[in-house]
Amino acid sequence: MTRPAHIARLVQDDDDQFAAEESGDRYFNRELSWLAFNRRVLEEACNEAHPLLERVRFLSISGSNLDEFFMVRVAGLKGQLVQDVDRRSADGMTSGQQLAAIVAEADELIESQRSVWRDLRRQLSDQGIDILGSRTIDDFLTEEEVDWLQNQFLEQIFPILTPQALDPAHPFPFMSNKGLAVMFDLVRLSDQEPIRELIMLPSQMPRFVRVPGERARFVAVESLVKRFAPLIFPGYEVLGGAEFRVLRDSDLEIDDEAEDLVRYFANAIKRRRRGRVIRLELESGMPPALGEALRDELGGHAFVTESGAFLGVGDLDAIVDEDRPDLKFTAFSPRFPERIREFGGDCFAAIKAKDIVVHHPYETFDVVLAFLKQAAADPDVVAIKQTLYRAGKQPAVINALIAAAESGKSVTAVVELKARFDEEQNIIWASALERAGVQVVYGFMEWKTHAKISMVVRREAGQYRTYCHFGTGNYHPITAKIYTDLSFFTADPRIGQDAAQMFNYITGYVEPDNMALVSLSPRDLRPKLVDLVDGEIANAKAGKPAAIWAKMNSLVDPAMIEKLYEASAAGVEIDLIIRGICCLRPGVPGLSEHIRVKSVIGRFLEHSRIWAFGNGKALPNDDAKLFISSADWMPRNLDRRVEYMLPILNPTVHDQILDQVMVANLIDNEQSWDLTSDGSYVRETPGDRPFNLHRYFMTNPSLSGRGAALKGKSVPKLSLRRGR
Repeated sequence: MTRPAHIARLVQDDDDQFAAEESGDRYFNRELSWLAFNRRVLEEACNEAHPLLERVRFLSISGSNLDEFFMVRVAGLKGQLVQDVDRRSADGMTSGQQLAAIVAEADELIESQRSVWRDLRRQLSDQGIDILGSRTIDDFLTEEEVDWLQNQFLEQIFPILTPQALDPAHPFPFMSNKGLAVMFDLVRLSDQEPIRELIMLPSQMPRFVRVPGERARFVAVESLVKRFAPLIFPGYEVLGGAEFRVLRDSDLEIDDEAEDLVRYFANAIKRRRRGRVIRLELESGMPPALGEALRDELGGHAFVTESGAFLGVGDLDAIVDEDRPDLKFTAFSPRFPERIREFGGDCFAAIKAKDIVVHHPYETFDVVLAFLKQAAADPDVVAIKQTLYRAGKQPAVINALIAAAESGKSVTAVVELKARFDEEQNIIWASALERAGVQVVYGFMEWKTHAKISMVVRREAGQYRTYCHFGTGNYHPITAKIYTDLSFFTADPRIGQDAAQMFNYITGYVEPDNMALVSLSPRDLRPKLVDLVDGEIANAKAGKPAAIWAKMNSLVDPAMIEKLYEASAAGVEIDLIIRGICCLRPGVPGLSEHIRVKSVIGRFLEHSRIWAFGNGKALPNDDAKLFISSADWMPRNLDRRVEYMLPILNPTVHDQILDQVMVANLIDNEQSWDLTSDGSYVRETPGDRPFNLHRYFMTNPSLSGRGAALKGKSVPKLSLRRGR
């Protein structure tokens, strides 16, 4: 039997592991490490250093994160269990053992979310923001305001609702993924006949209604449905009503033999909405009869949890939109690189003069859009090639490519249809691009194209010059405002030729030959990484300084972890900045005593991938081997995705990334957590030398993009002694 793709991937992640009896001492469990990361996100909702509405945002993020975790990772493990797949994780746990541990930890996390929300709700009320339930509407609102709310319900909500009777003639209806509903037990007054009714709340409906007035009063739609149930069911007595929510298996199965990839994914997205129920959330205090009925209908293979008075914590982000700047982070306007301004806004002239790195979100993503828009409008540009993994719903990048194609340029877009939860939007963009004459390519069936690369070929003085952009993040104007990423621009002809070979590899399966500087996975990125670590091991054995710094989102790959253990045993000093999952166990005598791991969780989401190797000297130093990449150190990134690794050779860019970005991450002590050898994370204490890396970059210009106009501006020198 062919396994579903996401189950096969989970199994493949676990291949080539060590024996179960020893691997548990060498690795942390991947899934539990992810839950620990989400616990750190939730802790930021308790961080009184953050403004109140920003704390609500962190709570919302923790809820959305947990939803996706169940929809993908837990669903995959559940599938392994159902299909009796007898494989162990890297730390030696079976699927059943992992699920038991996950559910226990997730239940604790959910209980913590409830507690945090109770506390934040009280604090919001103290600040003039009330979230009212069905039972508190009449206590907090005047009679006139209740009348307004009733009219709003009848005019804006009631017409959209469709009550459904539940009896032998009306079986339980299908509920889509993330579906929220209210179930009622009623008695018909005319004959005292009991009846059960279900009202599903359309996903397009806003979750909250704000009552007019200077004081902000929000009422969730489900609370309105319960409060005004007599208007929905005239002639009935309402005995009880309760909310519930479902999460379904939402990963896509990939058919290697699909003849029409776009049509296949369009159908797969529809199937995803009908995936097996993985989690059933019930309102706490639900009447026993309703709870039993829901468990019978939906809870057969699902994990059933009782949440607080609010289901779907991720939807609390709607509250954050309230116009209360006093309860949010101070507004921040990203800088446009002065280097490009000095060339009159001409991106090509600035890049031709010298390589540039742009540090998002401190420096605006508009520079990337300006690069593409200038390419679209420039009559000397003959070709544009672009990868699109997640472009979001903002059309700026898409419009630039369309404008370029409509002006007669050769435009190629590699659109990744397998970008999880962005598949549908990417299909829409692909269709729009094709209609405009863009050559749309979907890449490899087996591998996701995760590399973020754009190249522009321009006619100059009778010859062609290639300009390239390499990003550690997506071409996504919205996430670029909150994700810390690097955009590297260069006109180095060697890199241009490498980029061209990469695109030919994706579009025509033409194997790259003699790549000068760029490494690609799954072709040669992993062996290049191993060689770099081996170089530091050799330095240590030769008595030279040996050091590795690496920043990424996740460290899961067992082979790379083992290589780092080998380096530690040889005496290489290793500092890792891993925001999310880390399966490496640091600080274990005889295994990893020279490895330190930290995680930074703060105002911005740390997303850039940066790797540095001392090259015979202590870090940081001018001769260090420095790389940026689109890849994390996970089996999928190194073996089943198209990713890039690019060396940074320009001295100014090298200094900015190594001496500024990496050092700032290492010395941050206001929003950092240290990973201990037992798997727990301990928040760093600032002491008498506090340092916040996000605040530093918000208030200081970058080295690469500041230009001559800002050369005289003093930039505080960063030292590893500070905050460490």
